[in-house]
Amino acid sequence: MANTTPTSTTATPAVSTPTNVQTSLGKTVINDSVVAKVAGIAAREARGVYALGGGAARAFGAIREAVAGTDQSQGINVEVGETQVAVDVTIVAEYPLSLQDVADGVRRGVIEAVETIVGLEVTEVNVTVNDVHLPSDDKDEAAEARVQ
Repeated sequence: MANTTPTSTTATPAVSTPTNVQTSLGKTVINDSVVAKVAGIAAREARGVYALGGGAARAFGAIREAVAGTDQSQGINVEVGETQVAVDVTIVAEYPLSLQDVADGVRRGVIEAVETIVGLEVTEVNVTVNDVHLPSDDKDEAAEARVQ
């Protein structure tokens, strides 16, 4: 009689774990935070992205940047499986660029970076445009800095 041990079809749990790749020469472990950082760097490089993250995240990020440097994964959320990853990106876009063009550029950059650098297939990149940065905002900040 053949062995009829049932195989598990349980979905991967929502809690993500590091990506493990075993080769004949050893094992490579890629933490989810690394995947988020790669995605964040790629998203920042996209044309028309002024900043990453929502209002509160940017406020905490400014404090964190002053103390410890830039958090490259701010505004990035990843869900990593064994061979695939889904990425959520929150951005502030530069005015007056087309928001859809900016989002498409972010999506292309994140997919290329994660698939090339990390080696995981990107199943989706969801982009949320949280705010639009106006060039006049920079002039107001510069004026305030001179008045101190």
